[in-house]
Amino acid sequence: MHRFLIITGVFLAFASCKAPEARKPVSQSSGSYINASIERNKKLNKADEKAIKKIIGQDSKREYIPSENGFWYAYEVQDSLDERTPKLGDVVTFDYNIASITGKEVVPKEELGTQTYQIDQSNQELISGLRDGLKLMKEGETVTFLFPSHKAFGYYGYEDKVGMNRPIKSTVTLHEIKTTNNKDQK
Repeated sequence: MHRFLIITGVFLAFASCKAPEARKPVSQSSGSYINASIERNKKLNKADEKAIKKIIGQDSKREYIPSENGFWYAYEVQDSLDERTPKLGDVVTFDYNIASITGKEVVPKEELGTQTYQIDQSNQELISGLRDGLKLMKEGETVTFLFPSHKAFGYYGYEDKVGMNRPIKSTVTLHEIKTTNNKDQK
């Protein structure tokens, strides 16, 4: 027994000389929530794109152009002579409507009224697709945009008129571009 106590004492002496270890958190996050969110968004984007491409395939009146910003657009009225599009700081006046992706008007342009927006410098709450789409337009043009949900109203939707995660169609008329005194203006 005496021998057992000596061996236990020596073992405890050596064990107590060990450097302290950092404690691990009680709860560890594996990133599974983020990974699940990424997968959900990929599926949603794929479904939006499928719905938009179906609409494009059924619309023989318009030629839709894919944008670098993840939406599609078609000209209703195009100005092939003017080269000037809105630049950073320019003030644009426009009107638009909001429709379901199938074209059923949800909010008419009369209800939204004529809008004034300063390109990339305004706190005005415009959907990101519309902010990007205006930069592609010239004065006097009318363009129909097909926005996937992440370029439209996303997770929040729009009042009780557009549900969450719904792609939309919007027809925009750009009435005026007031150029600011930026050095890089044409």
